[in-house]
Amino acid sequence: MSLLTHVLACLFGMGSWVAINGMWVELPLVVPAIPEGWYLPSYLTVLIQMANIGPLFITLMHRFRPGVLDERPVIYCIVGLGIIATFLLAFFWRHTVTIAGSLHSVPLLVLSFLLSVVDCTSSVTFLPFMMRLRPHYLTTYFAGEGLSGLVPALVALIQGVGVVHCQNATLAGAANSTPNNATMVGSGELEAIYLPAKFSAQVFFVFLSAMMVVCMVAFILLNHHPAVARERKNDLYFSGDLAPGKREQGLSLHAQTPEQKPMISPLEAVRPRSAFGRGTYSSLQVAFIFVVLAWVNALTNAVLPSVQSYSCLPYGNKAYHLAATMAAVANPVACCIAMFMPIRSLIFMGFLTMIGTGFGAYIMAMAALSPCPLLVNSSSGTAVIVLTWILFVLSLSYVKVIIGVILRDEGHSALVWCGAVVQLGSMVGAVSMFPLVSVYGLFKSGDPCNTKCPM
Repeated sequence: MSLLTHVLACLFGMGSWVAINGMWVELPLVVPAIPEGWYLPSYLTVLIQMANIGPLFITLMHRFRPGVLDERPVIYCIVGLGIIATFLLAFFWRHTVTIAGSLHSVPLLVLSFLLSVVDCTSSVTFLPFMMRLRPHYLTTYFAGEGLSGLVPALVALIQGVGVVHCQNATLAGAANSTPNNATMVGSGELEAIYLPAKFSAQVFFVFLSAMMVVCMVAFILLNHHPAVARERKNDLYFSGDLAPGKREQGLSLHAQTPEQKPMISPLEAVRPRSAFGRGTYSSLQVAFIFVVLAWVNALTNAVLPSVQSYSCLPYGNKAYHLAATMAAVANPVACCIAMFMPIRSLIFMGFLTMIGTGFGAYIMAMAALSPCPLLVNSSSGTAVIVLTWILFVLSLSYVKVIIGVILRDEGHSALVWCGAVVQLGSMVGAVSMFPLVSVYGLFKSGDPCNTKCPM
């Protein structure tokens, strides 16, 4: 295998969700400077779901005009749009427009929607493009996708986003005149002072734009570098003389690698078990795979992230940042494990999904009990919540990678449907959690300096 191709696949994957992940980790700096305040996360959730128009169009094209749409021009367009949008965001995110007598951050919201279109559409274009490379590189791509959340989180940690210092309110008279930087809780109480960041949000957004440039360069090299061409020279997918129909046929005839163990005997291979992909799995098994994929992505991309602050902040700001960072590290670690231990058993997949769901249930319970969850006043509580987040992301990320590997073997269209189901699951999760968090306010956050819980 080519080390260069592995590096390029990883850098390409990093561009898939880096823009929106970067927006989320930068919220503590962005929110105090805009009129929407902490309603912005709710607006972002809605914009991300509206952006699913991109994946919907791509999926419908593959369904009704198979073989007509080439992913490469689409990827060039969306990555280029991501570069421009993140660069403009650096200079216009604080600009406001007066609408109906009130100020709104129209440039920020519009550019956030464009970035959402870029990242959502990447789910149904980046994965099918990876079909052009040998199966080994798909796991590396997933590792890069995991790094798209880790790298912005690490940069935000270096930046010092959301770092709180508690001090006596009577000693912070000067801070009382700056409501965006301090929160007065009451006479004689402690006051939460949000320390200034080491560098501005503008610098952070320029960094995100540079990450998108790196993704574009990696994609160009994946298409044109000679070392990468050798990694796909035996794949009939790349014969430019093939018509779209024959190209799909070439995919189905793709030679098995040693790690691709046949799921059925040669005698049974004459009769496909279903019309999906190569017919390796029965219709019931295909349904099970996609239900698990939708469920896992709903939990990891929408349901649990929406309550992460409620589940972690009661244990302290350090616990929150540690859980967010270590959970982001767990994603590429799961990809590395899947690279060396690709267990494709559907039974094991279901078992691991239940284990990960159990960890998610504990996290949800702690969020529901906020601001006084279990073990809130002890260091063991901090250790448990951080470890639970790590195991939750580790187990379900492994499931996502294995499903991606399985569907990769089923052909190009299977990966398109894989991306569509990922977006569908994420959308259902976000739509389900939005009213619970933002409308009905079922989750309560405590003050970082003054919440008192019974021992």
